[in-house]
Amino acid sequence: MIYRFGDFTLDHGIRQLSQGSTEIHLSPKAFELLTVLLANRSRAVSKEELQQHLWPSTFVEETNLAGLVAEIRRATHDSASSPIFVRTVYGFGYRFVAAVSVDPAVDPESARVQRHLVFGAREIVLLDGATVIGREPGATIQIDSRGVSRHHARILVSHDDAILEDLGSKNGTRLNGQLITAATRLSDGDEIGLGTISLRYRIGSLMGPTETVAIDKP
Repeated sequence: MIYRFGDFTLDHGIRQLSQGSTEIHLSPKAFELLTVLLANRSRAVSKEELQQHLWPSTFVEETNLAGLVAEIRRATHDSASSPIFVRTVYGFGYRFVAAVSVDPAVDPESARVQRHLVFGAREIVLLDGATVIGREPGATIQIDSRGVSRHHARILVSHDDAILEDLGSKNGTRLNGQLITAATRLSDGDEIGLGTISLRYRIGSLMGPTETVAIDKP
């Protein structure tokens, strides 16, 4: 996706932030944080959800997140006291507040083929990057089941493939009935088991209504 706000352009495909014709440097984590805030601009995003996107299953101090926000503000000439782009929602998290226009990625291959999970009646498109599945409300895909850990598993999607990882879950993650002990590549039609829950990984165009979840790269 290409996001345009103010006189800035963020191109997620080539991982570039620019102001006019000038490229603006952001650290990888700050770039990902800005991308998540832009993708979720219709709502305030909690600190917990942002931390899980940026540092899955890793404890970090809140100051790490605040430091990334400060980096974004410096790069975009924003102000914490009078924000134009990123507003602090005190005691909760952050929200992107400026008007944004979005251009879809122009990639014929991506337009023709999609990777997605089938979970009951839900069809969830997997975007490039990390999709965390778990019981925690901040997980990218939340599954409210007692057999599912708070942060149970993660799928890392790139242009070439999708990799399934267990995140130290209590009951383990199964692929086609077998517990996985290391990162494992997914194939079309694979069944993913989390506790008593099963999801189906599919590659191809979707025929019914779908939902797209906002994710982040690790």
